[in-house]
Amino acid sequence: MHPMKIPTPDPIAQSHSNKLTDLIRQEITASDGFISFARFMQLALYAPGLGYYSAGQHKFGKGGDFITAPEISPLFSQCIAEQCQQILNELGKGDILELGAGSGVFAKDLLLTLEKSNSLPEHYFILEVSAELRQRQQQLLTQHCPHLLTRISWLDSLPAALNGIIIANEVLDAMPVHCFRMDVSGIKERCVTWKDNHFVWKLTEPTTSSLTQAIELLSQEHPLPEGYESEINLMLPAWIEAITSTLNKGVILFFDYGYGRGEYYHPERKMGTLMCYYQHQRHDNPFQLIGLQDITAHVDFTNVAEHACEAGCTLAGYTTQAAFLLNCHLLELAQKTAAKTSIDEINQIQAIKKLTLPSEMGELIKVMALSKNYAKTLCGFPLPDRRRDL
Repeated sequence: MHPMKIPTPDPIAQSHSNKLTDLIRQEITASDGFISFARFMQLALYAPGLGYYSAGQHKFGKGGDFITAPEISPLFSQCIAEQCQQILNELGKGDILELGAGSGVFAKDLLLTLEKSNSLPEHYFILEVSAELRQRQQQLLTQHCPHLLTRISWLDSLPAALNGIIIANEVLDAMPVHCFRMDVSGIKERCVTWKDNHFVWKLTEPTTSSLTQAIELLSQEHPLPEGYESEINLMLPAWIEAITSTLNKGVILFFDYGYGRGEYYHPERKMGTLMCYYQHQRHDNPFQLIGLQDITAHVDFTNVAEHACEAGCTLAGYTTQAAFLLNCHLLELAQKTAAKTSIDEINQIQAIKKLTLPSEMGELIKVMALSKNYAKTLCGFPLPDRRRDL
């Protein structure tokens, strides 16, 4: 990726970044001089009080580092409400669990839309690891839908059992990943060390046998050439098992940047998918702006489906965000909320383009539905059926 001019952090943000840098350096020193990239990413994003998602930076929307679909337009949440309405009506009653609720805008728009169709869940649970985001969500929901607060509760861990819907929008891509390289002498891990006053990559033997096993298995199915670099989410199997075991009856909906395994580990995608976001600039250097920038990796949706099905789920649907939203009556909903002014109309058209165009979120974000003890065909997934891509 071509170098670009990244905005300079203000002194307070830089001081914050320096504290987290020192913390990671101490761990590197205590770990024989290097740590896995997964551990680096875990600390950069989630170190208590200092990590990107744990501290108080403004992350979402125009003033943040990136814009997620719910901030682009309420139409996104309204379309998902169509799918939720179908599931909740079929179940008779049920709850919704949102994993990582961001700014809270999605929860607000979803609940207010479901209220209009008399399809509110009995409970709306939010599992949020960031205390700062939890506070922001509480303020937003108190301001816009105070009458629904009795249904909403924040959780510190997954509920023991849930009938209804679990929703995760851009959650999987923020999970720490291990980085690897196919070397002439075999599988190498790309770890992180400190050299010449900054973090740098360090090529090592794999730090865990599970990495070796996972790449060997992957290479049997998709041979990877020498020099090939990518990443793999070793935390995903246990995480998926925990999520699926929580669901007793209903549907899990994942929205995220990602591919099926064959496309993810295509020989031509030889530099992986690791990406960073800072004030709407995207770049591929995770070793700057520590704690101030988001770090993401795309999702191997084949991996998600395999482990979910092993845990007792059924792959009920897999398609693009554009197809899902159009199946859930995006254009009809847009007509119902006709713009009051020409400016509003232009903004709505731009929002629909952003959500659906192939070059924007439309094709890049995939939607996966996993069902458990729920057999009805989901309204968001009739065509095109992309399960063959997994």
